[in-house]
Amino acid sequence: MAKKTLEPQQARSRESTRKLLKAAAEVLGQHGLEGTTIPRIAQHAGLTPGAVYRRFPDKDALLEAVVIGILERQEQRLRIALTPDMARQIPLAVFAEQLVSSMLVSYRANAGLLRALRQFSQGRFHTPFCKRVAKLEMRSIQHLVELFLLHRNEVKHPDPPLALSFALMTLTSTLVELILADHDLKYWQAVIPKDDQSLKRELLRTFLCYLGIKQKDS
Repeated sequence: MAKKTLEPQQARSRESTRKLLKAAAEVLGQHGLEGTTIPRIAQHAGLTPGAVYRRFPDKDALLEAVVIGILERQEQRLRIALTPDMARQIPLAVFAEQLVSSMLVSYRANAGLLRALRQFSQGRFHTPFCKRVAKLEMRSIQHLVELFLLHRNEVKHPDPPLALSFALMTLTSTLVELILADHDLKYWQAVIPKDDQSLKRELLRTFLCYLGIKQKDS
């Protein structure tokens, strides 16, 4: 009888925690890191601040769980959406174009949340949290590298695995700098693409050229 009583309670507890983490991510995206407070998160989740503190000792612990959860779901979605069978069916250049396009759209759509997560993660180097974040991010990158390597014969760089890893890192770093970094880009307008269509085109050209792949329209 006790077991039957505990199971619904545990299910409700898991659901409350799920709602709490979802609410914390939404508040981060809307209000930024400084504007994300326990009372605001609790209100958004339909909980009391006390209920939040019963699950997490402080805001940092809650946000660490948010970051890890987002990265774990991201990796899971990546592996479901991008499979070896799918990657084999399209040319490397087309695969790269789809990746660049989806990343650009995602960074634009989730800029507030991604910026807040980046700010939160900075300054936590050499912590177990930081090591776990790095491990999850590297697993996602490695998955993409393995998919691109299915077209190894198209890559003209002498070290395809290194080239693909560096190309992906360069792509990500550029999006972070242009979309998430906290600085005014108005002084750089003359040397950066004027709109997202141009940005996508230049990112793709950079990615493929580094791998030694010519675009059909070049």
